[in-house]
This record gives sequence, C-alpha cells and structure tokens, in this order.
Amino acid sequence: MRIGIRVLLLVTVTLLMLGLFSRSQSAPANGGSAPDFTLASQDGTTVSLKDFRGKWVVLYFYPKDFTSGCTREARNFQRDLAEYERRNAVVLGVSTDSASSHKNFCAKEGLNFKLLSDSKREVSRAYGSMTDLGIVKFSSRHTFVIDPQGKVVRNFTRINPNHHSQEVLTVLDTLAAADRNVKTGS
Repeated sequence: MRIGIRVLLLVTVTLLMLGLFSRSQSAPANGGSAPDFTLASQDGTTVSLKDFRGKWVVLYFYPKDFTSGCTREARNFQRDLAEYERRNAVVLGVSTDSASSHKNFCAKEGLNFKLLSDSKREVSRAYGSMTDLGIVKFSSRHTFVIDPQGKVVRNFTRINPNHHSQEVLTVLDTLAAADRNVKTGS
C-alpha cells in the first residue's frame, strides 16, 4: 500500500509538472478587490462577501471536510474565534464539499463560524484556489485576508494547519497597527 501511494504521488507530481493537470487562475493580487461571491453555508443561509464590509475577513479555502489537516485547521480557527472577533474579523471557510457535509463537520467539531459550499468551484477558481487533478478537483489550502473595504491585503499559499490561525492573527495585528499609524500620521 505504501508503495502504491508513493507511485500515485510521483505520477501526480509528474503530470502537474507536465501541465496535464492544472491549478486554476492566479490568486487576486494584494491591494486588489476581493472577488465577490454568494455561497450556501452549513446552516442553509446564503453568505456574500459584501455582507462583511466594515470587518476584516479571513477567507480560508481547504480541501475536504473530516480530513486530518482540514480538521486541525478548523479546530484552531474555532479555538481562536474570540480573538478574531476582538479584532473585528470574521472567519469564513470554503471548500467544494456540500452544505450538508459542512453541517455535519461543524456539528462533529463544534465549529461556530461559517463554512461555505463552493460545489460549482467558481469561487475557488476566482481566488486561484482550485486544484484540478483530472477526475479529482478540490479547493487548495489558501487563505486571503480581506480588509474592511473589500481589498485583499494578504494571501497565504503555503500553510501549516497546525500554526496557521496564529499566523493570521499576527498578520491582522500588524495590519491594524499600520492602519492606526496611517490614521494618526505616525
């Protein structure tokens, strides 16, 4: 079994390098407008990015509910949720899983933030966060920090799920400090 996984990984990496499988378009640039969207959440409501104007948005894409890295990442965002709220920030998770899968994932893991279903893969593509392995397509593990005016101010494409939430909180603190300095002329 172990050899089979290694062979599959080697073949996948080789095909990616040859361009036979692809990643979606590039991510929105820092300073540019964040692509708007409306997606279904785990509780059956629809959520639009524009609903959060005036707040910082941590928009994180992840491959699959109930997998180890995705579960760890979601648990850490949940653990730190009060810190995000203290910073006037909301956390939104996005994957290609269904809203009902998200509902079950939230119930099992005690998640109190919105997970959004990108079953048509349009939002993942718009954010350059779609991995296409031919018959398998999934959201890549990427995060975008969007400022209260709707601009992308930071994106993460290399993420360690164990430490990512703390990393994002640190970036939010740095951005807030820079914003205060601009407003006070320091």
